[in-house]
Amino acid sequence: MDMHNVVDDTVDTVVVGKANVSPADVIAVARGNARINLAEDALAEMAGARARIDALAAEPRPVYGVSTGFGALAVRHIERPLRAQLQRSLVRSHAAGMGPQVEREVTRALMFLRLKTLASGRTGVRPLIAETMAAILNADITPVVREFGSLGCSGDLAPLSHCALTLMGEGEAYGPDGVVRPAGELLAEAGITPVELAEKEGLALINGTDGMLGMLVMALADLGRLFTAADITAAMSLEALLGTEKVLQPELHAIRPHPGQAASAANMLKVLQGSGLTGHHQDDAPRVQDAYSIRCAPQVAGAGRDTLTHAELVAERELAASVDNPVVLPDGRVESNGNFHGAPVAYVLDFLAIAAADLGSIAERRTDRLLDKNRSHGLPPFLADDPGLDSGLMIAQYTQAALVSENKRLAVPASVDSIPSSAMQEDHVSMGWSAARKLRTAVDNLARILAVELTASARALDIRVAGGSGPLAPATAAAVAAARAAGVAGPGTDRFLAPDLDAAHQLVASGGLVAAVEAVTGRLA
Repeated sequence: MDMHNVVDDTVDTVVVGKANVSPADVIAVARGNARINLAEDALAEMAGARARIDALAAEPRPVYGVSTGFGALAVRHIERPLRAQLQRSLVRSHAAGMGPQVEREVTRALMFLRLKTLASGRTGVRPLIAETMAAILNADITPVVREFGSLGCSGDLAPLSHCALTLMGEGEAYGPDGVVRPAGELLAEAGITPVELAEKEGLALINGTDGMLGMLVMALADLGRLFTAADITAAMSLEALLGTEKVLQPELHAIRPHPGQAASAANMLKVLQGSGLTGHHQDDAPRVQDAYSIRCAPQVAGAGRDTLTHAELVAERELAASVDNPVVLPDGRVESNGNFHGAPVAYVLDFLAIAAADLGSIAERRTDRLLDKNRSHGLPPFLADDPGLDSGLMIAQYTQAALVSENKRLAVPASVDSIPSSAMQEDHVSMGWSAARKLRTAVDNLARILAVELTASARALDIRVAGGSGPLAPATAAAVAAARAAGVAGPGTDRFLAPDLDAAHQLVASGGLVAAVEAVTGRLA
């Protein structure tokens, strides 16, 4: 899976068949409003599995999810006249989320991934359920989902229940205009008939790892860009500090063969090609070699890249999964299972938060070195125009340090925690939803941390050029030009700094920085 360019909002239609969907499909629907079409093979597979559920529903013996209560209440057999009420009651009672509303893209990813599993034919729901869910997404109706309510086991229960409630024409949702209204009104305006759930369908709508998986897929896409951006800002800092690019030689990284390390070193070497500033540290007698934050940049970023690769493998496997309980197997058997446990996804969500925290930490150390006149090799204190009268980027580093500290707290794993629920029937849970929520914050913080390094390194490079040093590498010159075009000011007297930092953040987070540099270097890893 190549996450570097997985964000493609030019995709206007995604076809969902009985096979798994791609990360690009998830992002196209979640962020790009791509239209969903259900393939005929998926509808046929669903109809066949539904026939098996209908046959079980007619039998006198109890079958979990079909003719019983749920969780610790599964001991009760529910008679047929009450089963529609059973499914409605399940959804209504489980739609118990609290707290802030989650982002629209998260809810759309959540629904789309649940739809993907329904279309696999392993859940036993009627094709009508999948068709209605697709219609709601295509009509740009987004259920209101709350922050808290999932333990990452037995599925993202409360978040998915809020989505299922919308299929029933109940609860609240955002319309295409972004206004929250009763879901029944929005469905009526879109010409969508609310569904009356039959046996097992309520359970099938809420029993999956879809929320945490959707957030993982989007985090992977965002981190793919940020790791490339980090290689660029690290190269700019190395150049501004008159460091040596010799530590980036491929033969040095071949003898420690971690793929991510080699990729980051190659990126930095490409970005620094043609620089007139690098390789002069031997002229400064006390400095025999560069500090770790410069010299070890590929090792740290590379370890993070390899973490991304592992997380992508987990995401691929989960995208190929049909998570429900019970499931309809290809041979027609309906079996209970524990595939709804979110541990595989939760672990990598936590692992990515660690990688994001450490990448931000090393970037902050480079920024601090650029601002310290005792370690910056001739740059003015805090890159100020008139130090003492001007403070330069002093407090920008404070902001960066606060973000780094926050990411260190967010790196504490959620998946090591477990709180038993459902009268000890569900006695070990993954907390994967919580791991995903904190990773989203960490990813945004990382983009801001890199934006501060970009602001500082670009200013430092301008000061070097103004002082007669140079020339800059063509790629770093392009990065500086992109920052200036985006509204990030260069050297000069103090000014209101927050807008500059916001502009730098937008440039980094949007992929604009990477695009500007790749226009010179060609494709970076």
